[in-house]
Amino acid sequence: MLQPVVRFLLRHGVTFSEFCVLAEEAYVGVARADYGIQGRPTNNARVAMITGLSRREVAKVRDRMLEGGAESMSGQGTRISEILTAWHVDEEFCDGPGQPKVLPLSGPSGSLSSLLSRYAGDLPHGAIRKEMQQRALIEELGDGSFRVLKRDYVFSELEPEIINRMGTALHDHAATLEHNLNEQRRSPPRFEAIADNARVRPATYQAFQKLVEERGLSFLEEMDNWLADNEIDSSPDTCAKTVRMGVGVFLIYDESQQGLEP
Repeated sequence: MLQPVVRFLLRHGVTFSEFCVLAEEAYVGVARADYGIQGRPTNNARVAMITGLSRREVAKVRDRMLEGGAESMSGQGTRISEILTAWHVDEEFCDGPGQPKVLPLSGPSGSLSSLLSRYAGDLPHGAIRKEMQQRALIEELGDGSFRVLKRDYVFSELEPEIINRMGTALHDHAATLEHNLNEQRRSPPRFEAIADNARVRPATYQAFQKLVEERGLSFLEEMDNWLADNEIDSSPDTCAKTVRMGVGVFLIYDESQQGLEP
């Protein structure tokens, strides 16, 4: 369940410590919302008992959520940005504003090691140096010194709308599965089905993809028309309660057993 999510997070610079922050907020948020009495949020003591966090941790997470949540956390991407900025503005590492020096690897001052000691926090210096080299932010010269190539750094340039779409798709499918597996649910199970086969030749992938795109699009257009026909007026005079309904279609290709790519 978590592996594809972790692949996505790592690809776009979300570290384990940052994921823990997100997980804490999810645990506390769900416990407060779903386990209250008479519709009121659960108190910190009960949230702590349910989640396994201490009451102090619950209070800290709750306060952070009120202040904007995990948006304010600082991770590896922020550290790298701070390192690059310091290389361009800190007098020890530049000849003037915007004129970074070529730095030797080690030394008590004016070196890459002293730069990382001051601005990399508790991140391992070797690992962050390699990460910066792999992302073409710095380069090693023939004499073993290092030159900085960029001043600004964005770990992932992925559009927020794409991230939102992935989050929505994962949320919707997981919400349906959770509902169906909840023995205490108050409504019938929601439709959820999969057609798959573990013994298909990889060479048929393109044909199957085309079939899914054609049939899937046709099905979704039919569902979209039905939803549009049942949409109520959104004018200010309309007081009726509304809910979000829909259906999703996605192609499955699991190469985990064979190590194959389409």
